[in-house]
Amino acid sequence: MENEEFSSRYLIVEPSNGGVRDLVRYGLFGNKASAAKFLVGSSDEDGYEDDDKETVDHRWVIIVSIVMRKLIKFFGKPMEWTGYVVDFILNLLSANGGGLFTLLLNLLQGKVVIPRRGSSTFISTIGHIDGRINLEPGDVFVVKHDVPSLEQIGTQLEAGNKSLMDLCMMASKLAYENAIVIKNVVDLHWKMHFVDFYNCWNEYQKERSTQVFIFSDKPKDADIIVISFRGTEPFDADDWITDFDYSWYEIPNLGKVHMGFLEAMGLGNRSVTSSFQELLQVTNPKFIESLNEKERDTKSVFPDMVEKSAYFVVRRKLRRLLKEHTNAKFMVTGHSLGGALAILFPTVLVLHEEQEILQRLLGVHTFGQPRVGNRELGRYMESKLQEPSPRYFRVVYSNDLVPRLPYDNKTFLYKHFGLCLYYDSLFVEQKVDEEPNRNYYELLYLIPEYVNAVWELMRGMMMGMIYGEEYKETWVGIMMRVMGLAIPGLSAHAPPNYINSIRLGT
Repeated sequence: MENEEFSSRYLIVEPSNGGVRDLVRYGLFGNKASAAKFLVGSSDEDGYEDDDKETVDHRWVIIVSIVMRKLIKFFGKPMEWTGYVVDFILNLLSANGGGLFTLLLNLLQGKVVIPRRGSSTFISTIGHIDGRINLEPGDVFVVKHDVPSLEQIGTQLEAGNKSLMDLCMMASKLAYENAIVIKNVVDLHWKMHFVDFYNCWNEYQKERSTQVFIFSDKPKDADIIVISFRGTEPFDADDWITDFDYSWYEIPNLGKVHMGFLEAMGLGNRSVTSSFQELLQVTNPKFIESLNEKERDTKSVFPDMVEKSAYFVVRRKLRRLLKEHTNAKFMVTGHSLGGALAILFPTVLVLHEEQEILQRLLGVHTFGQPRVGNRELGRYMESKLQEPSPRYFRVVYSNDLVPRLPYDNKTFLYKHFGLCLYYDSLFVEQKVDEEPNRNYYELLYLIPEYVNAVWELMRGMMMGMIYGEEYKETWVGIMMRVMGLAIPGLSAHAPPNYINSIRLGT
């Protein structure tokens, strides 16, 4: 039975429960019997009926969510196989000189190098789209490698600082790699200290689909600790399904939160909705006790989720690091889905009243992040993170598709919050509350989006000549630009745009 002090409402959009006929009847006529096959509320009388205005007045948006998730699921296995093939081919070429000619030459000589997944040389597709691993030469993190602390070079870091923004974006891109690659870049190239890499459990998906790594600027007496969540992987159907999900779970006095992101953090499972209540609860003394000490985790109703989930794993490690590095503050960052998890982590820390940890939070920087909750959640978190000065910066590049998900309008559920740093396709920065064209589906912006995609392709082929060799785009990156001609906003989501915006932005 649910604790009355923490009774919660939810709406689950489940595409697999209905067919095409149900989709048409619900979409065109608002048929409630068909709607009930797709929409599961917190009770028979509550949930769907209570949210009737929201689900009926805007049901076409839910239809889009259902259709997209059905399509992505249908192509899920082909996407996965394509990902394996693409990753293998890209790494096969790179391991054999980087070109088809050198690969053929090695084949004729019997010297072909076969790439091994998970090795120090196996790079993700994201890594092949943008091969940069070094921090910007002017960053204080580069300058300080031979200096014991930031204070000794007269630099006080604060959220929004360009060097910190560059470090966070590079860490967000690096999160797409395997643990060995990440460790080598952090330790050998950045001259920092790799702490750990975690492959965390998603109970709803029944797999370890949430990745996060932690590093600090020094192994001892660190000034800064960075937590970086992995984002949406190009060929991972589950990641894209999560981005297009409309389902939400309401936390009393906090707001409605995207259910898929809660599941990615290991904070519940829609198949057992009581799990959200138990894992998020702070009013029941039993759960305060079980959530604050690892050795007491077994008292939780869902001990496996507490042991293996991203939120609890990262929080335990962060506690130890903050005790070990008494002067350190920490940053949370991520690109795409990783950005949603990056802002969700401190949100749950606030819910759990983790004041000691939150006092050490320097800031949250996200890049191409989708929406995570409603206006109530945004207002609550802004009162915690944006006063007296902003600590949450949400970076959006041009027509990037993902920050426009899930859909939002004047009365709809999902709302962005925090300070948005918006960069147009000329890398001109604006500080705004909301990016232009906040909904990808707006027909008014369709033609400009296609024109912009053509411009980005042309610019991509000339980046090296305009800005220098470091900015030259790879052939894989150019192919991504070509794909952007068919789906405007898709190539805009790629990490190179965000790195270039920060480094070239005016």
